[in-house]
Amino acid sequence: MKFNEFSFHKDLLKGIKIAGFKEPSPIQESVIPVIEEGRDMVGQAHTGTGKTAAFGLPIINKIANGDIERALVITPTRELATQVSDELYHLGRFCGIRTITVYGGVGYGRQIALINKGVQIIVATPGRLKDLYKKGKIDNFNPEIVVLDEADEMLDMGFLDEIKEIFEYIPQNRQTLLFSATIPEPIKALADEILTTPEFISVVGEYEGTVNNVIEQSYCVINESQRDEAIVKLLETEKINKCIIFCRMKREVDRLTEHLQAIGFSAKGLHGDLDQMEREEVIKSYRRNQVKVMVATDVASRGLDVKQVTHVFNYHIPFDPQSYVHRIGRTGRAGKSGKAITLVSTTEFKELTRIQKEVGAEMKLATINLSGEENSSCVDCFPSLEATVRAVDIDERALDFIDSMEDMDYHEFVERVVTLLLKGEKSPLTKHLGYDENSVKNMIDEYQGEQKVARHNNRKKKRC
Repeated sequence: MKFNEFSFHKDLLKGIKIAGFKEPSPIQESVIPVIEEGRDMVGQAHTGTGKTAAFGLPIINKIANGDIERALVITPTRELATQVSDELYHLGRFCGIRTITVYGGVGYGRQIALINKGVQIIVATPGRLKDLYKKGKIDNFNPEIVVLDEADEMLDMGFLDEIKEIFEYIPQNRQTLLFSATIPEPIKALADEILTTPEFISVVGEYEGTVNNVIEQSYCVINESQRDEAIVKLLETEKINKCIIFCRMKREVDRLTEHLQAIGFSAKGLHGDLDQMEREEVIKSYRRNQVKVMVATDVASRGLDVKQVTHVFNYHIPFDPQSYVHRIGRTGRAGKSGKAITLVSTTEFKELTRIQKEVGAEMKLATINLSGEENSSCVDCFPSLEATVRAVDIDERALDFIDSMEDMDYHEFVERVVTLLLKGEKSPLTKHLGYDENSVKNMIDEYQGEQKVARHNNRKKKRC
């Protein structure tokens, strides 16, 4: 199927062509006719499947043809709001479509002034939109189509009450579209409340099959102290265009970013404690290829659409399977291939097993090659060596060994050890980082045995 089969306005088709769209994705092919017919709908699809164009194209087409005048898109985050607004602008620029992004953290004045000048599409976050409606600042903006994007993310972020309040201000004679990656019970209840006899469309199964095909997923079992060393070596050895390193906590993002910058990598951090201007600057420099490595919390796992991300690294395995899906979904987008590599400590088999079971992901065990070519530049080896040395916890046996070498000059001793490490291939030290298949199998068997014993003991306690 081609886009011209939808009978879009000629100026919209021009925007589609300039955007480089060839054929509609499954979600686009399924929902565009429903939206064109004016029906309410619930669309279940993950990010990266073309959802924005799926609802954006028919909305722009309706505005271009004079069928409606205004539309509202509600998104959970400022980053996603900016991204959606940009895409709608580029698709509809030849139709004269005016869009505005509305979010908190900045003054009200400019946003209100731009809305009052006349815009066809507002893309907004729940908090700021609710404030504008409550204060009567946008009473004249009555959208005929309302889109609730990433509804489950809004639920996770605690925005459900704000969403319900916002819909009290919006006219009832509207078309409402809800998109969500998952449909938990609160989202079903919300759909029943704000939609009228909606059509339910899901392309999750098709998407998951595509993700498993285009994203090569692997994991490396390491000791806790080896995380920095592993990340540095992966950055050095993988053929990376752009990558995202996901951390669990903000302080980890800051520390790892500073470490990578200190040893020469083009890296910037992204997390919720940055102000809006800082966040926009990080994303802008990343999109413009001024920064190759983004270190981020899960704030970047949803709603951040950056082209040509070849790798996703999980510095820590995520807390839940859904977070894993969203993280690795930053690569392998638009049908392109990508790699997702997860670092797993020897105490995290429970989380690994849960993700493999619930996501159905084929994650291959891998090790990281530490040995370099003997003739390679020593300077290139120093970042990895420095990270290796700094990450190592001092073993008392090392002190005994140094004492046994007391007949050698200290500086000569250090020079010889460093030379040995830099030669790599001739080093008696390990050539790989991460446990091999047999070791991991034994660890998992031991873990499962401990779990079995624990369950048995719990059952005995209950009987008593």
